[in-house]
Amino acid sequence: MVDKEKRRRIMQRSIKLGHCICNPKEPCPCDVFKQKNVCLCAGERLEEVSENVPLTQFVENAGCASKINQTDLKIVLAGLPAISDPRVLVSADTCDDAGVYKLTDDLALVQSVDVFTPNVDDPYIFGQIAAANSLSDIYAMGGKPVTALSIVGFPIETMSHKIMNQMLRGGIDKMKEAGVEVIGGHSIKDTEIKFGFAVTGVIDPKKIITNDKAQPGDVLILTKPIGTGVISFASQLDRASKEHMEVIGRSMAELNKVAAETMVEAGVITATDITGFGLMGHLSETVAQSGVTVEIYVDQVPFFDGVLDFVREDLISGAIERNREYAAQFVEVGEGVSEEVEIALYDPQTSGGFLIAVKKGHAEMLVTKLREKGSNSAVIIGKIIAKSEGKIILMKNPSLKQ
Repeated sequence: MVDKEKRRRIMQRSIKLGHCICNPKEPCPCDVFKQKNVCLCAGERLEEVSENVPLTQFVENAGCASKINQTDLKIVLAGLPAISDPRVLVSADTCDDAGVYKLTDDLALVQSVDVFTPNVDDPYIFGQIAAANSLSDIYAMGGKPVTALSIVGFPIETMSHKIMNQMLRGGIDKMKEAGVEVIGGHSIKDTEIKFGFAVTGVIDPKKIITNDKAQPGDVLILTKPIGTGVISFASQLDRASKEHMEVIGRSMAELNKVAAETMVEAGVITATDITGFGLMGHLSETVAQSGVTVEIYVDQVPFFDGVLDFVREDLISGAIERNREYAAQFVEVGEGVSEEVEIALYDPQTSGGFLIAVKKGHAEMLVTKLREKGSNSAVIIGKIIAKSEGKIILMKNPSLKQ
C-alpha cells in the first residue's frame, strides 16, 4: 500500500530542492518514478524485483579484480605515520597478509579485512567465497580464525532483500565450517554489491608465518590452480560455460584451512595467499621483502581449464594490466615462455591458494601431505636460487634435482 501523504510530502521537498533527497544526482521526479510509479525516497519498493539475477552483470570488476592495484596502493600508503608500538609484530610495512598484535609472550591477535564484488552469479556461493577469501589471510599467517564481522554494500532499494540474505547465509555457513562465529557486522547502501569480512584470529607470536623469510634453496609450492579472474571476466562477456564457473566456484569456496594446518605442522615460516594482485604480484612482494631471486617453472604452474584459451582470445581484464604494470619490474621472461602464460600469471585471483616456501628436502613430503589431506592441486612450481634485491625468472623445463 502506497502512503500517498508521505509520497506527496517527500516529493514536494525534493522538487523544491531541485533533486531527490535520497540521491542528489537525480532530478525529481526521477526515472524510476516516471517508469514504475515508485518513489524510492518515500520508502516505496519495486514489487517485481527478481531474486534470480546474475550478480556479475551488475559490477564493473568482478571479485578481487575490484581491488586497488599495487602501484596506486603504494602511492596512497607512502608517508603515512609509522607504527612504533613494539606489540605490533606484523604491520602493513611488509605488505603481508594480515596484521599481528602481541597480547602475551604466548598469544597474539592476527587480524585482516577483505571485501570485494561478486564474481559468481549465485548469491549463496558468492557469500561462501567471500568468507573463504577473508579467512585465507589469517590462515596464511599460520593463525587460527576465531570471530568475524560482516561488511556489506548493497543496492537495497533496487535489488531483492533475499539476495543479500543469501549472501549472508553463504558467508555464515562457510564461517561455521571453519569454526568461526560471525558476531556482528556493518551494512551500507551502495550502487554496487560488495561483501566481505573482518576476521580476528589467534596465533603464537613465535610461530608467525610471513612473506619475507624465503631463502636460497627453498622450493615453492602452489596449492590451487590459477585463472579465476580470467574465467570470471569471460563469464561477464558470456564466453565462459556453466562448467567453467562451477569449477572455479568450488575452488574459491574451498577453505585454505587444511593447507594452513599442514604447513604449520611442517614448520613453514614463509608463505602468502594468492589473491587480487595475482601470482606475480604476491610473489613480487615475497622476493622483494625476502631479498631473493626465484625461478618459476611455468609448465608446472596449474591453470584452470580454458584459462589460456581465453587469454589467447584476448579476454584480458584491465585488472591483469594493472597487476602487470607493477609486478613486471621484478619479472624476467625466459626463452620459450608463451605470452598467454605470462599474462595469466598476472591474473587477479579470488580466494586463491597458498604460495609456500619450504626447504628442498621437505618439499616433496609437504606436497604429499597436502594432497593426502585434500589440497589435491598442490604442486612444486619453482625454487629460490640466490639473494638479490628481488627478481622473478619465468622459465620452462625445470630440473629440481641437483
